[in-house]
Amino acid sequence: MKALLSSAYLAPVEYYAWMLAADEVLLEQHDHYVKQTYRNRCIIAAADGPLSLTVPIVKPETEKCEMKDIRISDHGNWRHLHWNALKSAYRMSPFWEYYEDDFRPFYEKKWEFLMDYNQELQDKVCELIDMCPIITRTTDYSKTVEPSIQDLREVIHPKKEIASDGKFKVLPYYQVFQERQGFLPNMSIMDLLMNMGPESLLILRDSLK
Repeated sequence: MKALLSSAYLAPVEYYAWMLAADEVLLEQHDHYVKQTYRNRCIIAAADGPLSLTVPIVKPETEKCEMKDIRISDHGNWRHLHWNALKSAYRMSPFWEYYEDDFRPFYEKKWEFLMDYNQELQDKVCELIDMCPIITRTTDYSKTVEPSIQDLREVIHPKKEIASDGKFKVLPYYQVFQERQGFLPNMSIMDLLMNMGPESLLILRDSLK
């Protein structure tokens, strides 16, 4: 099975579950950039509940701009803010001290293109979880795809409920602030990784029927 996914910034658990299950992952780079998606935002489990972190982008000169051409903005000192938010949310988690140095460079170095930044973060996450997906970028955009490809480009979305087709199921795991706010499902992969470490692979494996 091939999975067709949009580019995403520290995507949610569901996204990585599909990556693990797929024989090959196709990353869509020719879709038009759309606001308020996982392309430039992630949601983490912070002390006061779900917290959305958004990577600012340079506004395209044209109304429609392909994802591969979207540039990251330096506006608002976002790298510092995101890193502090991650540290605040996960410094008490079991695996923060193990992975902190792996992620720190992503909030110190500057990337020009959002697509490249997302994919290098994705590669690091896969490395730490011990996932080895075969990933290729799309060569053009197609609204419809062949039946053998699982088209998830618009399925995994922060404004949508978890798909009710029964394929993805939420598996609870330890979260730092769970006693205060209950279990928060389908957070960013950072939440799973920092709380479960190597066992993240087992959660991802068992999250798809």
